[in-house]
This record gives sequence, structure tokens and C-alpha cells, in this order.
Amino acid sequence: MPIADPFHRPLRSVRVSVTDRCNLRCQYCMPEEDYVWIPHDEILTFEELGRLTDILIGLGVEKFRITGGEPLLRRDLPVLVRALAQRAADCDLALTTNGVQLARFAAELRRAGLTRVTVSLDTLRFERFRTLTRSGALNAVLEGIHAAAAVGMRLKLNAVIVRGLNDDELVELLEFGAEHQAEVRFIEYMDVGGATHWRSADVVSRAEMLDRIARRRGRPEPLSQDGSAPASRFALPDGTTFGIIASTTAPFCGTCDRGRLTADGMWFLCLYALHGLNLKRLLRGGAPDAEISAAIASSWRGRDDRGAEQRLAVERRGPFVPLSRLRHDVHAEMHTRGG
Repeated sequence: MPIADPFHRPLRSVRVSVTDRCNLRCQYCMPEEDYVWIPHDEILTFEELGRLTDILIGLGVEKFRITGGEPLLRRDLPVLVRALAQRAADCDLALTTNGVQLARFAAELRRAGLTRVTVSLDTLRFERFRTLTRSGALNAVLEGIHAAAAVGMRLKLNAVIVRGLNDDELVELLEFGAEHQAEVRFIEYMDVGGATHWRSADVVSRAEMLDRIARRRGRPEPLSQDGSAPASRFALPDGTTFGIIASTTAPFCGTCDRGRLTADGMWFLCLYALHGLNLKRLLRGGAPDAEISAAIASSWRGRDDRGAEQRLAVERRGPFVPLSRLRHDVHAEMHTRGG
């Protein structure tokens, strides 16, 4: 049985960041010109990641999601995927990517054992993509989506919706997803980590998204789902399904079952957590697996994090972490702890 925290939330899912680097600069995640990076020699090796995977499986973890930064920037990532797929043969293994290099690696990742991939796709318009990401790589992302579908991967598309930037593309993104057998998940703009330009006025709520979609495509009907899933799922009259992650206006803290492992081995219990547990220190300090397992279990059993719910109660809400702290604490960045 998985361990549980004081709110009876089990530890079932872990986001494993393999790098803090990214080749895009999305406005809602990395809008600044300069960033502080984790030193290369602090990044966990594949062997260390494999060891932690075994320990986490022993604690009841059933789902692993490889993230970054942009995970496809990690050298030899298919080698890690193969190792994790073998170690976690009875677990759900997935990858979240911005898709820029996915066409290059899709077939190799599939051969390594990866069957599920989520691609970030916030717009289908080339100039808007350049504005949102400071990159002209939209064609590469679209090619990556096609390549993943061609090798038989199950696809999801994530779109962070920001008022005035891409909130007029809800239906277009839905239609694109349906054409490519990929379920779209719309994500409310969050104030966490590196969202230094966040304003509450820029948030498009789940209720507003549903209303806009209903006007053009008919009323979305809610679907039953896994109680711990972050997205509320809906179906349109024509059968198209989609999800909305309403972390800002309707947080799912009460059912959150996920921990977060940074690329340098920091263990966080919440995307909003300001402090974590240094597992790399235990790994490289010679601690046996039992000691590392006990440290993770103890942290989870004491977990009282409900970060998004606490943010919802803030009257005058702005960016969660000030830029001055981000300059000195790489772990406070959203792109460091797996988004």
C-alpha cells in the first residue's frame, strides 16, 4: 500500500525532472532574459535516477512522468527511458516535452518503451508562437506531434491559456487535437515559480473556457475520471474529449498524489513548496536504500502542503516568488521542478 499524508493523500505519482535547461522561453514560465542554472556535476546520473525509481516503487509509486526543463535536451534520454521502463514495468511511464526535438527522438523513445507523451502546444499561429516562446520552432513541434503519432504513442496536448495571448484559440486547438487523436488539456495560467509577469486579470478560468467552447461547439458534458487526476475531463456533443486543469481557480490539492524530483535530487511535495529534501546528499553520502526510503516516507507522512488552495485565499495576489529570490534559488523556478 502507498504511504499517505495527514490528509490521506497517497504517494502514487512522481514527476522526474532530468534537466533544468529549456530551448524555449515561454512567457508564462521563463519570461526573463537571464537564469541561474544547476551546475552540471550536480545533476543526477542515470544510475542515481534508477536507484531512486526503485526506492519510490517500493513506497507505492505507480506513475512516473519524465519532465524538465525540456527533457529531450538531456543527453541519451532514450537510454534512461529504457532503464526506467524496465525498472517500472508495472508502472505508468510518460514524458512531457515542448516537442521541438520530438521528431528526432520519437521512434527511438518508442523502441525504448515509452508509450505516452504530452506535448506543450499553446498556439497554432506561427507569429504568435514566436511571441509566446521567443522561438520560431512551431513547425518542429508540429512535426514532433506527427512523428509521435506515427510510431503509435498515445498523445496529449497541453495548452496554457493566457488572456490576450491565446485565449481565442480554444476551439482551434480542440479541433487540431481531434484531427491527431490527441486529447487537449487546457491549463489555467498559474502564479507559481518563474511566472514573474503573472496577473490575476490574465487568468482565463475553467468556467470561462467552458462557456466559450459551448458557444461554438455545444455544451461540454463532464466525464467521470480518476479522482487524483489534475484535469477535469469533458466531452462535446460530437464525442471530442478534452480536459481543463484549473489549478488557479479550482485547485485539486485535496486529491494531489504527486511528488517532484528535481534534476539535482531535491524532493518537493508541492509545486508551491519553498523547501525540499536533498536526496542527492543522501545518495552521494553513502546512505543505504532503506535510509533514503525512510526519509522520503517521513517527508510524505508529514506533508501538509495545499499550496494552490492557500494561494486562492490571498486577497491581493501577484507572482508567488519574487524575482530577487529566483535569482538566488534555482529550485524556486517552475522549470526546475518539472512544471
